[in-house]
Amino acid sequence: MKGLRVALIHNLKPPVKDPSLPADHYSECDSQKTVDSIAEAIRKAGHNVLPVEADRNLPGWLAKTEVDVAFNIAEGFEGDAREARVPALLELMEIPYTGSGVLSLVLALDKAKSKQIFRFNGVPTPNFQLFLHPDEPLDSKLKFPLIVKPNTEGSAKGITASSVVADERALRAQVRYVFETYSQGILVEEYIEGTELTIGILGADQILPILEVDFSECKGSGEFFYSWRMKEYQGNREMKLTPRFWCPARLDPAVTQAVQSVAWKAARVLGTRDLARVDIRLSSEGIPYVLEVNPLPGMDPDESNLPVMARAAGMSYEAFIHRLLNLAIERASKRPARRQAAPSSIPSSHPTVPAPKAPPNRALPGSAEQGKGQPVLPAVAARGNGTRRRPEVRNRDPKEENLGR
Repeated sequence: MKGLRVALIHNLKPPVKDPSLPADHYSECDSQKTVDSIAEAIRKAGHNVLPVEADRNLPGWLAKTEVDVAFNIAEGFEGDAREARVPALLELMEIPYTGSGVLSLVLALDKAKSKQIFRFNGVPTPNFQLFLHPDEPLDSKLKFPLIVKPNTEGSAKGITASSVVADERALRAQVRYVFETYSQGILVEEYIEGTELTIGILGADQILPILEVDFSECKGSGEFFYSWRMKEYQGNREMKLTPRFWCPARLDPAVTQAVQSVAWKAARVLGTRDLARVDIRLSSEGIPYVLEVNPLPGMDPDESNLPVMARAAGMSYEAFIHRLLNLAIERASKRPARRQAAPSSIPSSHPTVPAPKAPPNRALPGSAEQGKGQPVLPAVAARGNGTRRRPEVRNRDPKEENLGR
């Protein structure tokens, strides 16, 4: 397959932070190290990488730049649907991209909406209440201790040692702080004492080894859960932010299967695709409570949880990135021919891909078909002088695809 032109769409952490903003404002953005690592992995697959910042100049850049596929890690900055802005733009311009679609990203970012969907579908999740104003009455059914979180933030933004509250006085103070600092709804949910677990999902048929986060050595910090400081300063001994990681988690097989089943269902009911990280608290009663699903998880090759879990499955970082890119390429090759549309002021940056034959079946975990070989991926032709090669069939590299099944 001829190398493709891959737009690596991202939001970089600025070298100098605005002191008027909360300290965690840019925490969801990626480091230059992460962007460079992804770019190098894509280049090693023989593709041309075009890194681009997801700012207001992105629509114009896409309109004038030939792009075959986008590798999207952009978080966005403002609004309750910020993570979905780039995918919505890419769909408008008919450019295939990695990761979940617009609706899934919108739902997953809204913690309260996600939890409503979990409940409707029988996915265990802590009891909760969404505060739209600090003075709203507390639901009498909620039991302390409670944990207070901004409703539409990621990377543990707004979560500190003060977030876990034991009485209504502390609750009111924390709710007001979050409301005034982040200007959004506040999720208040029952704090689950138990084991912190995170589960990675790749593609339609791969659950990665469960990662257990052990906070027993962090008690001196006052933070015994995934707070913003825990994520930002992980490993800092002076701050006593030294969690231990176990991958696979120290769980017996029956519990492992139960946790994976719940994580899989949580990701599916939100409609995630290609990748997701599901955060769970396993209670002392053995109930796996889903805290949230992250369809746009961190990609740092050394510190982010999903690459760590992929490594535990025997998958190199390069193979992990190749897998995600190949999933987007496969999806594009199955897309039906574009319908004739009225002229647009924004030209399409992606050529129409011929509809292929019926796609191969994908085996689900635990099914009778699993282990009988992997389907092949049709290749997407690179853009060029107006011509387009017919889809080719190539075998997947087993080092990329068959690990961690």
